[in-house]
Amino acid sequence: MTRLLKILVVTALLSVLPLMHGCLPRYTLNGASIDYSVYRTISFGEFPIRAALVYPPLQQLFENRMSDMIEQQTRLRVVDNVNSDLRMEGEITGYNLSPQAVGEDAYASQTRLTITVRVRYINNRKPELSSDQTFSAYRDFSSSEMLTDVQDELCNQITKDLSDLIFNATLGDW
Repeated sequence: MTRLLKILVVTALLSVLPLMHGCLPRYTLNGASIDYSVYRTISFGEFPIRAALVYPPLQQLFENRMSDMIEQQTRLRVVDNVNSDLRMEGEITGYNLSPQAVGEDAYASQTRLTITVRVRYINNRKPELSSDQTFSAYRDFSSSEMLTDVQDELCNQITKDLSDLIFNATLGDW
């Protein structure tokens, strides 16, 4: 009898499971809220460095990170056409170092690297959704380290944060 009861319970569960599948909420993890029937293409202008301090690889690193993120998290096709459905362009306006934590010897024990980017988001299908915004992100590092020793890793981390912020503010529609 217990075996028959087990079979009945399993059969009942298996028959109800497909019905419950339609009721489960679904979430997208990339945060994109893009109507792909309206938007199919995006293009990027250059993001030249206009900051007082210049780290030459930063421009290419930032542009590649943004393009890769769009290609990986959306179905938009990245094109070189200025007349694409969506367009991002701008400049890197800040690359700054500032002391943060002061030790007992009155010297900074932490230094902050801050990168600031101005982004013009152009929506050619719905111009009222276009925007011109500035985004900043930073990382702290020990003042006992030379910037040249940690610069590559810091810039990688900061450009990831910046691309997340920009994605959420434009394509994520947060």
